[in-house]
This record gives sequence, structure tokens and C-alpha cells, in this order.
Amino acid sequence: MNTSENDGLVVLAVDDEEPALMELAYLLEQDQRVGTVLRASDSISALRILTGGDRVDLGGFSGGTPPTGLPAPAKQSDVDVLFLDIRMPGLDGLELANVLSRYVIPPSVVFVTAHDDRAVEAFDVGAVDYLLKPLRPERLYASLSRILSSRGTTVPVEPATDEESDDEVIPVELAGTTKLVQRSTVRWVEAQGDYARLHTTEGSHLVRIPLSVLEERWSDAGFVRIHRSYLVALPLITELRLAGSGYVVRLGTGGDVAELPVSRRHTRELKDRLVRSTKQAWGRR
Repeated sequence: MNTSENDGLVVLAVDDEEPALMELAYLLEQDQRVGTVLRASDSISALRILTGGDRVDLGGFSGGTPPTGLPAPAKQSDVDVLFLDIRMPGLDGLELANVLSRYVIPPSVVFVTAHDDRAVEAFDVGAVDYLLKPLRPERLYASLSRILSSRGTTVPVEPATDEESDDEVIPVELAGTTKLVQRSTVRWVEAQGDYARLHTTEGSHLVRIPLSVLEERWSDAGFVRIHRSYLVALPLITELRLAGSGYVVRLGTGGDVAELPVSRRHTRELKDRLVRSTKQAWGRR
């Protein structure tokens, strides 16, 4: 197993929906027990990765039960774990897992799906876990722990250094290009259903990460919830004022100003945070 080299798990994420694939890969990359995250948008691409880029011949298979004549690799794949969607065009996730069961040492399989009616089939093909979308980070963490336990392997989680934890990087897909957005460039985050829009100094980017996940993950980095739809970088707030029947915050100055509403339930907490941050800033002088 690749974790014997203390490099972390080699994980392959497979999903035909690009936003879901990006979110899954992003969450996996945040776990220090994961060393490498590979991605595939369909089962055939996943098989190519698993076989080291060799041509995949399914003998004309296009659905149903995979043919029994598929050769089993003579050695273990470099991939330790597959996080796999079920409903995909062509060879679906359950069929791919059935193919993998013929490996001499098959990788662990975890299904990540929006459908709760295929769990029995999933465990019949040897799945280690069955996760439902939208994916919760704590559930993913528990799944990785289960995988390591089932393999009799433990991967130490080393505390992040100050250098590593200073600025998180968020991968964003745009027109086939992956852009790396630094958290320090994010001014505020806006909830849009199961997605979140990151408003940065250069523009905005849509990611399939719930606002609640970012609120929890970025709280220590100075981000605070001001509304059910908004998360803002506390150090960038230049003004909190009463406007009509409620409060608004102002971020930035000049032509770069943005005003966002503050809900009543978050007003007191925001005031307290602003006062504390001001006192801390003066205390450091």
C-alpha cells in the first residue's frame, strides 16, 4: 500500500459532473492522510488511470454485467482508494466496482452519490462505505478512517505548520482551466444553493462548496457569518452602520466598495467580533 512510504493515500475521485468532482477532490485534499488526489470524469478514464495508462478493452461491453473474461492485473494498482459516483454514462459506478473486484489486490471503493437506494448493491460489490451528497467533511473524514482501519494502516496526522496554514488555496474550474484562488484574496462569500460564490479582488468564482462548510473551515482565518447568505473577511470591514430597519457592512473604499446586509441574529456577534479585533490590533502596537 502506498501509505507504507508515509506519503499518504493515493485517491482517485470519479464523477461525471465537474462541480461535484471538484468539490470531492477539494475536500479530499484537505485531509492530511491523503497524499495524492487523481480525478476522472468517467469509468473508462478511471480504468486507464488504474492500469497505468494502458488501453482498456471491455470486449464490447456497454452496460449490464461486465464480461467475465476481463483479465485481472497481476499486481496491485498504485491507487489505494476510489471515491466513486454511481450514476454515470456508459460503465456506471457499480459496474466499475465489479470490474475492480477482479484485481489481485483491489483498491478500496467508497461510493459518493445523491441516491440512497443503491446501498445494498454497493456493499454487495465490496464497497467500504456509502456517502450521500451533499458530502459532509466530517463524514468523509470518518470514511477515510474506516479505510485505514480496514487495511490495518495508520497514517499520522501532523499538525500544519504556520507556513502551511497561512493561506488556503481553492481550485476553481473555468472553461476547462483550473484556477487556484488564494483565500487571502476572498473579500466575501455568497451562498447560491449548494454552491458558494467567492468574491475576490479580481472577480468572482463559483464553487460547489456549501457556505456552512466554508464558515466552519475559515472561522480561524477571520471570516465571519453576517447573514444566511454571506460570509465576510472581518479585517476588510470598514464600516458597520444602521440602514433602514437593519445594519449593513461596508467592505473596501473608493470605487471598490461593497455593501452587504447583516441579519438581526448575526448583528450582536458581529459587533463583538469587531470590538475584539480592534482591541487586539491596538494591543499589538
